[in-house]
Amino acid sequence: MLLKLFPYLSALLIEEVERRPDRVVFRARVRAATAVCGCGESSARVHGRYIRRLRDAAAGGLGVVIELRVRRFRCENPVCPAVTFAEQIAGLTTPHSRYTPLMRGMLTQIGLALAGRAGARLATAMGVTVGRDTLLRLVRAVPEPDVGEVEVLGVDDFAFRKGRHYGTVLIDMATHRPLHLYDGREGDDLAAWLRGHPEVKVICRDRSSGYGEGARVGAPQAQQVADRYHLSANLGQAVEKTVNAHRSRLAEPLAAAEDGPGHPEAEPEVVQPSKELKIVMKFPP
Repeated sequence: MLLKLFPYLSALLIEEVERRPDRVVFRARVRAATAVCGCGESSARVHGRYIRRLRDAAAGGLGVVIELRVRRFRCENPVCPAVTFAEQIAGLTTPHSRYTPLMRGMLTQIGLALAGRAGARLATAMGVTVGRDTLLRLVRAVPEPDVGEVEVLGVDDFAFRKGRHYGTVLIDMATHRPLHLYDGREGDDLAAWLRGHPEVKVICRDRSSGYGEGARVGAPQAQQVADRYHLSANLGQAVEKTVNAHRSRLAEPLAAAEDGPGHPEAEPEVVQPSKELKIVMKFPP
């Protein structure tokens, strides 16, 4: 029954299960009598033993710890630089890791979603105590995916420090995945990146002349277009300026009843231009 709930423990012999107030502890050892060195040589000569503690995903609101009795073997390959090696269990252990692959994957996803402090609070609520620095280390250890072929590239700037320090982000517009970041907003860096990706056919960018020149030099075969955000932003700015320029002409006329013969002619009020207002335009995502 235990192995049905924890199938990745099938290579172990569970010797004891202890429930503590805050965790469940599995004490186990490896079933196999031999282990394979990194050079590919199998060995049955045990050099020593030690206890390795692995943290696993919580079960029933309690943390799970696997206390594994690990053997260290002597490598029988005379040309192998490793004199001894510790046994590893596929799907359960990795060198120097204190988490099972399942636990490591869960913490990595929490770190990617919430980063340090918020991720640590969520993990604690799930029965796993972990520090914010550990979550950030797991996020930094995630390998960068292969860029692959990009046909439609998005180029835009972002602020490291608004008004002072800016950078550039490149995005695959088909998958909406960030591809590359670099410091500054110069076109030379964009051109250098585009030279390594001749498959780019369309470049979505803002009206920056630097980006335009970099796209022209680095990808002369690509068509440059304005993306939807900058089109809507430019339209909103144009409408806002036009409305503010003619707002004084939008004053309501005097009521017809006040213009009758029984009312003395009053001096028309001086129409004061209203304060400049911002127009917010919302577009569907």
